[in-house]
Amino acid sequence: MDKVNLGNTGIKISPIGLGTVKFGRNQGVKYPENFDLPDDKSLSDLLDTAKSLGINMLDTAPSYGLSERRLGNLLLGQRSDWIIVGKAGEEFEDGKSEYIFTPDHFKKSLERSLNRLKTDYIDVLLIHSDGRDMNILNNDDLIRTIHDFKDQGLVKAIGASTKTAEGGIKTLELMDVVMATYNTEYADEKPVLDYAAKHNKGVLLKKVLSSGHNINIYKALRFAYSHKGTSSVIIGTINLKHLKQNIITARNVLSTLHHQAE
Repeated sequence: MDKVNLGNTGIKISPIGLGTVKFGRNQGVKYPENFDLPDDKSLSDLLDTAKSLGINMLDTAPSYGLSERRLGNLLLGQRSDWIIVGKAGEEFEDGKSEYIFTPDHFKKSLERSLNRLKTDYIDVLLIHSDGRDMNILNNDDLIRTIHDFKDQGLVKAIGASTKTAEGGIKTLELMDVVMATYNTEYADEKPVLDYAAKHNKGVLLKKVLSSGHNINIYKALRFAYSHKGTSSVIIGTINLKHLKQNIITARNVLSTLHHQAE
């Protein structure tokens, strides 16, 4: 699977990334079926398969339960093989989310994430928005702090996982990368992708399969990749069969779109 540019960050990513919510959390998640957390052997096999099939990007967050800690152990000796997308702003404890958007919390959160992941840098750090995108992005002290992380080499690229078109565009005006929602059932954030395509900014798409509710994977991925603003899609799974199916489908869709463009 050919790597693509994540906007103008200089980071090369696979067109599909692996979401790791299910690596560490099975409470308060919006999936159609309940699930048990997989053991380390299952996750190791999943990561090995993903890498062998061309995936080099993993998406995690402090609010994903044990995800960061487990990745830190599973990726020992492999750090240079992976692009890690991390977050800050949301905490999840005792079945509830809490959002904290202060410079001090972000410093502590990043330090904790680096320790858990057993690394000295995160490739992409995103603000984990609670939906009040503009309120968060207008916090100059917070934005300055995140830029400082980049200047210090603690992160390579910065941005936000947003929930509104206005917030997504503002993110790309201020930073490098946005994680936006765009699928066959929800296209309200299309202006974010339009802006990204025009200004060479990075876009990671979440909920492309509507959190597992969309079973027409080909149609969903074709819709996502058809927009020139899309850099990559993040799809979470702990099912080896589903992982392979997602990657094969992504390859087929990208190949078809490439031939049609010629």
